Amino acid sequence: MTERKTSYGQYCPISRALDLLGERWTLLIVRDMLVGTTRFNELARGLPGLSRSLLTRRLRQLERAGLVERVRTEYLLTGSGRELEPIVFGIGAWGARWTFGDPETAELDAELLVWWMHTRLDTSGFPGRRKVFHVRFNDDRRRFWIVIEAGSPSVCTTDPGFEVDVTISSDVGTLYQVWLGRLPLNDALRSGRLQFAGPGALTRRMPTVLRLSPVAGAVSSARAAMPGGPDPG
Repeated sequence: MTERKTSYGQYCPISRALDLLGERWTLLIVRDMLVGTTRFNELARGLPGLSRSLLTRRLRQLERAGLVERVRTEYLLTGSGRELEPIVFGIGAWGARWTFGDPETAELDAELLVWWMHTRLDTSGFPGRRKVFHVRFNDDRRRFWIVIEAGSPSVCTTDPGFEVDVTISSDVGTLYQVWLGRLPLNDALRSGRLQFAGPGALTRRMPTVLRLSPVAGAVSSARAAMPGGPDPG
């Protein structure tokens, strides 16, 4: 089905920008590219509600507008595309303050959460060439493994057969809230809602290994600014 192109039809820079960026999924594609996603399949995996055909159309629109350029198998933001960073994350900061409450069940996608997490693990202090994290949810039967080989991370949905360094156990909602800065990691650990299992020398490092979402700082700051301060989560 051909997507119908619409325009606000106003001679105004805000209108012109929204003609390009206001369509469904466009800013989320830009969001993911701003944090380092460059390949088509990786963009598709990080946006599971977006069809591959619509992703193709959106990328072509961004290319025609000069915000994205394709270099062999990668889609890279141009200078004008990178200038959207303060706008995109500014929307995130505004959303954290005014629209971001408790998660809805339909928003909690365990596989997507692990996919977001897998590029945000700083294992530079772990010994060995390969690092393996087993992610277990007590309210989702699926199991996930994050494997980092020579600095290159991947997600496995079947046991890769490697020795696990650290097992991360939680319910999906708790890990989402920790990841997004809505629930402090130490609070989740103290309450037992989140657990790290493995050698003590490794589990003690997890609070610094697990780098949170790029919007986590805005979320935690917004909660701290609420009347009465952050709730217990």
